[in-house]
Amino acid sequence: MERRLTEFAELVATAISNTDARTGMARLADEQAALRRVATLVAKAVPTAEVFEAVTREVGLQCDADLARMERFEPDRTVTAIAAWSRVGDAQLAVGRRFALEGESIAAQVLATGRPARMDTFVGASGPIAREAQALGIRASVGCPVVVGRRTWGSIAASTRREAPFPPNTESRIADFTELVATAISNGEARADLLASRARMLTAGDDARRRVVRDLHDGAQQSLVQAILTLRLIEHALEEDDKAATALVGEALDQAEHANAELRELAHGILPGALAHGGLAAGVRALVSRLRVPVNVDVPCDRFPPEIEASAYFVVAEALTNVAKHAGAQSANVTARVDDSVLRVHVRDDGVGGARADGTGLVGLNDRVAALGGRLEIESPPGDGTRIAATLPLQH
Repeated sequence: MERRLTEFAELVATAISNTDARTGMARLADEQAALRRVATLVAKAVPTAEVFEAVTREVGLQCDADLARMERFEPDRTVTAIAAWSRVGDAQLAVGRRFALEGESIAAQVLATGRPARMDTFVGASGPIAREAQALGIRASVGCPVVVGRRTWGSIAASTRREAPFPPNTESRIADFTELVATAISNGEARADLLASRARMLTAGDDARRRVVRDLHDGAQQSLVQAILTLRLIEHALEEDDKAATALVGEALDQAEHANAELRELAHGILPGALAHGGLAAGVRALVSRLRVPVNVDVPCDRFPPEIEASAYFVVAEALTNVAKHAGAQSANVTARVDDSVLRVHVRDDGVGGARADGTGLVGLNDRVAALGGRLEIESPPGDGTRIAATLPLQH
């Protein structure tokens, strides 16, 4: 009888062990699937806010928590809540709110130590984060640091309203996600730095153009204008006395006028005065006035940041140059409008189409637009005209 009981107990133990093993394998599979989902978002370079929300949700689910939140440390030793998740609708952790790191909290511990932290009870805890936890009925929390470039960037914490604290392995489960968050943040910061650098280069180039235009106008062009006036006076004075001198002066006058015209064209090619003084609408009207092809223009008279105006102008200028030289178009349309803090510029013609997106001019435009965080689209099916569209964010 005792032998049978022993054998039965061994069978029960084996069954329990197998069940625990299957449960552990299922949990590991769930964790790996969650990590893959987040890793896919990071690899696709989706906006970091979307990654933050996904990670916070996955951490909450994988830790069997009731609530979860991601927070970013600020230079003034406060913390900003940037994403949150809740299993039920009756309790929501704050998002967008900045907390002082006073009293007891996961965030305060993580910032102080740079290591995972836990609080198995909020009873008697003080500080704004502790008071929020108490108001929401949170009994315990556990969290890990998000480390970016050797600096403690923020933290991710899971919280429960149940009496039992989180199991000992919870920190390691959260830590797997913090590495993906750090990668997403690093990638986002690198992209932002690259865009800012390109925008600075673009702005510096446009500033240099404006200086050249100003110098041409105030220096060489003014000198030539004065020379022309002086030569005209000499021409009048010599008309009755010396025909040979008059001819020489006339030749010099022609040369000076030609040089002045060339300088004017050079200044226009660098950055037209109509754009600098009157904005995008004036610049586009000046472009259209020199074309033989009829162009319908619908551009607002609003002023935009100089780099935005210059980029939009060059998009229109390149498109209209192609209309005049290659498209064989009977008409064209130029429109611009502001929509959701984005300037949208469209140029369309009814020409032969077939424009190449890899042409030097359009490639340069694409680089210019991309440097401002914008996008250039080109549609030019053969026989159906060409459409060039640029989106230029007005806020960076």
